[in-house]
Amino acid sequence: MPSAFRLFRAVAIAEAYSWAGLLIGMFFKYVVVGDEIGVRIFGPIHGAIFVLYGLAVLAAARAGRWSFGTVVLGLACAVPPFTTVWFERRMTRRLEPAAQVAA
Repeated sequence: MPSAFRLFRAVAIAEAYSWAGLLIGMFFKYVVVGDEIGVRIFGPIHGAIFVLYGLAVLAAARAGRWSFGTVVLGLACAVPPFTTVWFERRMTRRLEPAAQVAA
């Protein structure tokens, strides 16, 4: 498995975790206590991982020669919460048969 794709997989999962942290922080800010510490912590973390995810999609797409539509879908999956994990699983399933044939 190419290193660009391994990086993509790790960042896709990290992006979902950062979404979870940000959503929990927002829940506490707006529903429970009105304290924004969770948003202050997870907001910048999520922002940085969001940007890294976009770069990782582009790197994996270049290495794997993804179609333009696949790249657009991968980038769009960064917006709805947890969709990066769905896209990562989809691309892993797509890559696994090729890896088995090459072995």
